[in-house]
Amino acid sequence: MIILGIESSCDDTSASIVKDGREILSNIISSQIDLHARFGGVVPEVASRKHVELINPVINEAISKANICFTDIDGIAVTNRPGLLGALLIGVTAAKSLSAALDVPLVGIHHLQGHIAANFLINPNFGFPFITLVVSGGHTDLILVRSHDDYEILGRTRDDAAGEAFDKSARILELGYPGGPVIDRIAKEGNPKAIHFPRAKLDDTLDFSFSGLKTAVIRFYKEQGNKHSMADIAASFQDAVVDMLVQTTLKAVEATGINRIAIAGGVAANSRLQQQMKEKSAKRGIEFSCPPPILCTDNAAMIACAGYYTIKSGKLIPKEIDTIASQPISG
Repeated sequence: MIILGIESSCDDTSASIVKDGREILSNIISSQIDLHARFGGVVPEVASRKHVELINPVINEAISKANICFTDIDGIAVTNRPGLLGALLIGVTAAKSLSAALDVPLVGIHHLQGHIAANFLINPNFGFPFITLVVSGGHTDLILVRSHDDYEILGRTRDDAAGEAFDKSARILELGYPGGPVIDRIAKEGNPKAIHFPRAKLDDTLDFSFSGLKTAVIRFYKEQGNKHSMADIAASFQDAVVDMLVQTTLKAVEATGINRIAIAGGVAANSRLQQQMKEKSAKRGIEFSCPPPILCTDNAAMIACAGYYTIKSGKLIPKEIDTIASQPISG
């Protein structure tokens, strides 16, 4: 089954061709990072206009690189929720048009469902159930995944997402945008134990909180920033974020008895997070999965993979697909 995936939920325009939910024939991603860097974050109207410009060339390139014709496509999957409404609308409109022209099934995919599915592109036999930490600029959720269409939110951030904390802290430290990759890079030269930043511990829940950490970084940088290297500050901040993510995920394993962990989303590409998750999982005999960095950040291959399993199941194939700015992956 050949699936065309389309992703345009934020500032990346992406199209991908995936065969049988596991073989990536092409995965084209056009990033807008340079366009938004001058503003220190994504400007929705600018992103939407750029998607209009890029969507057709990106889809055509995905078809060409996969060495197929449009008539070879068996189904189309598109991110339709959640995300920037104008940005989503561009991808959904393109997907609807192609579905009608080619007379093939069309499915709307939840963005987090796509991130979770990225793990099946590298490990198609990863078993159910498992705990997924989906961590990105807009989301920090712990999700119990029972099947390809059965999700339960176990915990989530009560304020900032982890990726948002990276971006805002990088702005405070004058490191540039996007904050996650630059802090990860600089932190490699620093001592993660040089400064003890606070870790929020929310008893009896699997929720997260990063606002206090962000405030602590602001205060520290203003009062003592000149006494420490930027590498040490970045490494210590990153260590605090990673520590909260890892410990809460392990707490979810203990609470559920499910000995299988996956991570997904843009922050899952963070080298410190991957290292700590692998080490702590190995020590406890926990099966661990993480996609490569290119499949952690927004991409259409993960959407095509999720679409394959949805179409194959015969479920959730609506005649009309709406764009939804905000919606949890489960009730």
